[in-house]
Amino acid sequence: MRDFAWRVWMARLAGVWRSSLQVRTVAISVGMSAVAVGIIGFSMSYSINSYLFDSRLEQALSASERSNVAAQNRFDAAQQSAGLDLESVMGTASQAALQSATTPAGTYIAILRTPGQTGPRLPVDLVSQGFDLTSAVSDDLRSRVQASDDRRLYWQSITIANADGGEDPAVVVGSVLDIPTSGQYEMYLVYNLSDTQETLSFVQGALWLGLAFLVLLIGAVTYIVVRLIVAPVRLAAETSEKLAAGQLEVRIPEKGDDVIATLARSFNGMATSLQRQITALAALSQVQQRFVSDVSHELRTPLTTIRLAGDVLYDQRDTFPPATARTTELLHTQVERFELLLADLLEMSRYDAGAVDMEVEPTNLVRLVEDAVEAVQTLSQSKGTELRLEAPGGYFQADVDARRIRRILQNLLANAIDHGEGKPIVVYVDSNQTSVAIAVRDYGVGMSPAAMERVFDRFWRADPSRQRSTGGTGLGLAISLEDAALHGGWLEVWSAPGEGSCFRLTLPRTRGGLVTESPLELPPRDPTTKEDADV
Repeated sequence: MRDFAWRVWMARLAGVWRSSLQVRTVAISVGMSAVAVGIIGFSMSYSINSYLFDSRLEQALSASERSNVAAQNRFDAAQQSAGLDLESVMGTASQAALQSATTPAGTYIAILRTPGQTGPRLPVDLVSQGFDLTSAVSDDLRSRVQASDDRRLYWQSITIANADGGEDPAVVVGSVLDIPTSGQYEMYLVYNLSDTQETLSFVQGALWLGLAFLVLLIGAVTYIVVRLIVAPVRLAAETSEKLAAGQLEVRIPEKGDDVIATLARSFNGMATSLQRQITALAALSQVQQRFVSDVSHELRTPLTTIRLAGDVLYDQRDTFPPATARTTELLHTQVERFELLLADLLEMSRYDAGAVDMEVEPTNLVRLVEDAVEAVQTLSQSKGTELRLEAPGGYFQADVDARRIRRILQNLLANAIDHGEGKPIVVYVDSNQTSVAIAVRDYGVGMSPAAMERVFDRFWRADPSRQRSTGGTGLGLAISLEDAALHGGWLEVWSAPGEGSCFRLTLPRTRGGLVTESPLELPPRDPTTKEDADV
């Protein structure tokens, strides 16, 4: 459950990152500023740390040098006599050394006799109370001090326990003392650096707090600047969406004389120009639609008269001389073609005007295909073309406008017969739970890719010089595409030169349904065996 919530949160964060330019800009600016400020902060912190430590170390070394001189003077000034109390001198020397080490409280002292010397250990070693000699003075430091043949100072960093049970940073400094009649001794002074550490912690805290505030300030400034820039861009995007939705009167407010105002004026000028052009094109389109509709309607009356007169002449053609009879037959054929063209023009004008209605009812598509095949049977026989139906069975019933689907099939079959070169034509019908599909496959001349791109254009023909048997108007496939779209379906084509063509119609089984995939391949797989064909 926790992993799921984490993934949801990450998905939302990724969505905000992709969709918001403002968030990306502020985040990148703050991130890069944080990196730069972090580098500067570490550099400054290191420099401050080094400066404070070096300064405190220099003080400790100076104090140790004074302490060494003071202690050595005490031993040198003492009278070398049999009654001399070296233990007392040791005490006064250590006090003199501590007094000379003008440093804050917490200084420890140890005076130790260098091992390996002959004679008695007198005076005895002195170690301040609370001074852990084992942990404070390392073997390496002692060896360096012991090997020294002058008054040189040696030091190392250590930690010492404090009254609160914690540890404080410190530095221990070692030097050599010469005690008459006793030999060489080592003096170690420990200096507590807790005050320096407190100063460093305060300076670093103030430094990092200031740098963090600087990063937040950079983020706030970036947010304000980006908001000032992104807000007009967002307004322009919203205005563009409204323009795309058809609200041609919307405009961007123009304020000031800066670049954003120039962008707003340019955008508004473009919107005004587009509005004029779209309005002009819409008016022209309405005029064209009205013209086509009016002309088609006006031509129906004289065409009907011509058709009646032509039918009378056509019925009496046997009584006419051969030339007149042939003229009568041509007149009859062209009048029929003219009627088909007018009907197609009227149908296209209805689609352009958006005044098309459907009469949807449950229809068995196999029966509908059989009716369409029977309607073009005479034409196929005249071309010597065999028509086959492949329907494997399934959910063939669908809510469609049977008249329009029948028109699509007749157009596809007529085109297949006309371009099929007399070879067999196969009609496939298949379906699934959500959609049905009909494919018309011929094995004729086929089309080139360029022809496939224009096959659904109005009045376009793949081969204008071809002797056509159906007398088409060039609007059949355009109307078929509109009929398929009206049902919420697809009309697709596959073709290859010399291999034929295949048109596939895919429709939703219910009105208003969504087609996501077609039950048939494009082109469908041909049955290769008798068993496949039976199935």
